[in-house]
Parts: sequence; C-alpha cells; structure tokens
Amino acid sequence: MPKQKINKLLIGTNNKGKLREIKSLLPKNIEIYSTSKFNLKSPIENGKTFKENSLIKSKYFSKRTGLLCLADDSGLEIDFLDKRPGIYSARWGGKKGDFNKAIKRVYRELNKKNKNWKLRKIKARFICALSISYLNKKIACVQSKIEGYISNEPKGINGFGYDPIFIPKGKKKTFGEIKPAKKYKIDHRYFAFKKLRKFL
Repeated sequence: MPKQKINKLLIGTNNKGKLREIKSLLPKNIEIYSTSKFNLKSPIENGKTFKENSLIKSKYFSKRTGLLCLADDSGLEIDFLDKRPGIYSARWGGKKGDFNKAIKRVYRELNKKNKNWKLRKIKARFICALSISYLNKKIACVQSKIEGYISNEPKGINGFGYDPIFIPKGKKKTFGEIKPAKKYKIDHRYFAFKKLRKFL
C-alpha cells in the first residue's frame, strides 16, 4: 500500500452505534463505506486481546472488499468481576447482541459476587483497540481506555452497548445520559482515534 492520503475507507463493523461514532471522528474528506453495503457478516473473533480481534476484523473485511479497512474492538472491564466481560462484552448479549440482556447479566454477576455491591464504588474501564489493514497487511493498531465506575442502575437512552451503566471518572452522569456530541470527545474511541490520526 503506497504512502498516500487515505480517501476511501471501509468501517469494519455491523454495529450501527459504532459506525455512527467512528464516522463522526473521521476526517470529512474520506469516503466512508460500511459493511452493510457489501452485505458482509462479521468474522469469528477468536483473538485473546482487543488488538487481536480488531486486526481479525480489519483484515477480514479488507480481503473481502479490496478496500482499506478500519475496525474497532472494544469492551468493558469490571475489576470486581476479574475484568470480565472484557473481550466477551458483545457476547454477553447473546447471539443477537442484545445489550439489555448483557447489562442484566452484569448486575446478576455483581449480585452473585456480593449482594451489597451497590455500597461500593465498582471500578471499570472501557477499552478500544482500532486497527487499519489493507488485505492481509496491518497498517496500524492502537489501543486506549477510559476509567470509570459502574452505575447502580442503567440511566439514559443515548449511546449504545454498556453506555447506560458506565460513569466516566470525574463525571456524575453515565455515557447513556451524556449527549453523543460530548461523549464522542471524551470516550475510549476518541482517545484511540487521537493515536491513529497520523495514519489518516
């Protein structure tokens, strides 16, 4: 892949929330393609880390379309649950990736661990790995995170995934309560993008 300005980019995700956020972070001069345009299903993510899974996706979608591909792998780590769900964050929502189901499971697991968990400050973090690949070649792979806490109950209807139960450090509201335009400037994906910007 010659070193030149990127003008076409496939976003390797079937998650509409992620697609919306990634689009908002990319330079406006880049022509964006989504996997739905090619009717592509996601590959099996059998990596052991966020970075490995991100690369599995960016290489897979690039090979299937011949386009340069940017893919994200992200998730929620909860210290009290031994850093679970971690790379299995989406899978906690079952085959259909139902995050209401995933959120209920988080609370169920916390209750199993300690019935009085709501009296503690449950530390957690969102992690995001972003990679760019062209066919089978890795162009870039970066990772970032944002620290925070688990809310005692889901709050807010903004965002997607685990956003309604995550309170970023230094804030009182969950990501689900924060307006998207504001959230996009403080979350894990934004900080990963800052590291990736030189490749774009």
